[in-house]
Amino acid sequence: MIYEIRTYTLHPGKVRDYEAKFAESYPTREKYSPLYGFWHTEIGPLNQLVHIWPYESLQHRADVRAASAKDPSGKWPPGANEFASYQENDILVPIPGMTEWQGPQKWGELYELRMYTYPAGTIQEVAKGFSAALKGREAVYPVAGVWTSDLGNLNRLYQLFPYKDWAHRDQLRAEMRAKGIWPPHGESAHPMTQLVRHMVPAAYSPLH
Repeated sequence: MIYEIRTYTLHPGKVRDYEAKFAESYPTREKYSPLYGFWHTEIGPLNQLVHIWPYESLQHRADVRAASAKDPSGKWPPGANEFASYQENDILVPIPGMTEWQGPQKWGELYELRMYTYPAGTIQEVAKGFSAALKGREAVYPVAGVWTSDLGNLNRLYQLFPYKDWAHRDQLRAEMRAKGIWPPHGESAHPMTQLVRHMVPAAYSPLH
């Protein structure tokens, strides 16, 4: 599978308005393919919405987007572009061993999206290191996804972690560091840039 991550930067104060518009339109879009998750940022770059969509392939993505835009209801897309100042998307592929899309999950009300950019030519080796450590990390608490970028902004590693709340995050991070479970050690390359978003799922997000 492939995963499309879409990040929308909205005008200040418009997050609720966009989420409400999306909620009205999503039942139409859901008929064509499922949403993976939908969040707004709480800490990090503010006034951002992040949504992820799983597809079987790039062709599946193209077919779904074309069909949903022609839905007789006329309710998709949501018609909320007036709220957005900037949009970007990347196509991601899961690292080896990542659990693929399993449908809606109730994992928590806090999600942490970590995005690392590595030197060109190193991302596959980095992915191997994270893949080798992934089972140990998942044994502590579910991982919502670890991917590398395939199209769009290249040489990126994305990690998506759910937590019940902030206290749960602190507890898990302390436990994993004490046991040497995560983050992976001995990588052949180190990130050149890092960006972390802490996000809250929308009411209709399949990941909660």
